[in-house]
Amino acid sequence: MRDPLSKKITEIQPSGIRKFFDIVSDMKDAISLGVGEPDFDTPWHIREEGIYSLEKGRTIYTSNSGLKELRKEVCNYLHRRFQLNYEYESEIMITVGGSEAIDVAFRAMLDPGDEVLIPQPSYVSYVPCALLANGTPVIINLLEKDEFRLTKQQILDHITDKTKLLVLPFPNNPTGSIMTYEDLKEIVDVIIEKDLYVISDEIYSELTYGREHVSIASFPGMRERTVVINGFSKSYAMTGWRLGYAAGPAKIIKQMLKIHQFAIMCAPTTSQYAAIEALKNGDSDVAMMRESYDERRRFLVKALREIGMDCFEPFGAFYVFPSIKKFGMTSDDFANKLLQDEKLAVVPGTAFGDGGEGFLRISYAYSIESLKIALGRLENFINKL
Repeated sequence: MRDPLSKKITEIQPSGIRKFFDIVSDMKDAISLGVGEPDFDTPWHIREEGIYSLEKGRTIYTSNSGLKELRKEVCNYLHRRFQLNYEYESEIMITVGGSEAIDVAFRAMLDPGDEVLIPQPSYVSYVPCALLANGTPVIINLLEKDEFRLTKQQILDHITDKTKLLVLPFPNNPTGSIMTYEDLKEIVDVIIEKDLYVISDEIYSELTYGREHVSIASFPGMRERTVVINGFSKSYAMTGWRLGYAAGPAKIIKQMLKIHQFAIMCAPTTSQYAAIEALKNGDSDVAMMRESYDERRRFLVKALREIGMDCFEPFGAFYVFPSIKKFGMTSDDFANKLLQDEKLAVVPGTAFGDGGEGFLRISYAYSIESLKIALGRLENFINKL
């Protein structure tokens, strides 16, 4: 029989994160510190608004770009929090999670042979989405000595005459690194000079600690060449609601919307009504969760250092990225042996690109009580090593 499968699809590797989730789900008494998901319930007033929308029978399609009121609230939020100004009618589209927005942005902007600069370690979807859009991923390996921040020289070292897009994945999953105003200012000139466009994934923008998030789209000359990706999963603990959005130049959003129109139609109606409530009245919920994450962050970094693991201090998202190089094991071997010996799951750094070798991603989207139990198992494992 003729092979029914696309060669492009079969050559793309599945997510390295999911493998550990699948093992843990079948392992009795296992603890996972691998989930990139808030451990909080969606705040009640947000859930209540979703329930109310169902009770009122609001179960039909919305416009392809999303509810008008939601797009207006997204504009209000982006202006209020990050000094970004967009037109709700033509520069905002609501998507099925931030992941769909990333996929659609690549497909709308890339032609075969166009190169995409992708800093790694970073979220697992960028490379596959670039490939599926017929782009050519060009990896920039971020360095621990730079606290995994992207530098101007790294961009210059990887640009060719085929480079079109730069992915800016900050605050970063898995490292927890951020880009400050000064960091971004350094790279803006080269982006404009080399005529690049930017996909700025800001899904963790509300989860920074002691330092305010800055969007590259707020710099002069960058709004017209940046698509900002954001959503509700991390900030409002709404992962299962599957809702995100893209903000960008009308010319780009128009073509992204075309793809979304044919592939998706519209984001879930119930989720959109809940998201309106989140943006209008959810600031205190975000602040509460951020304060809790910050407490766990400080606790975990200190505890890891005390048991002998080298770990730079992350200022964003809800992950730490400790080094295991001193133990003479690969990230995959360390994570597998830790799981088998101590029933503790963490994610090997290589799940986020080859630049993650020698590191682990550990999530602190768990209670401190759970973290203490997990750290006891980790310390026992390290002592045996």
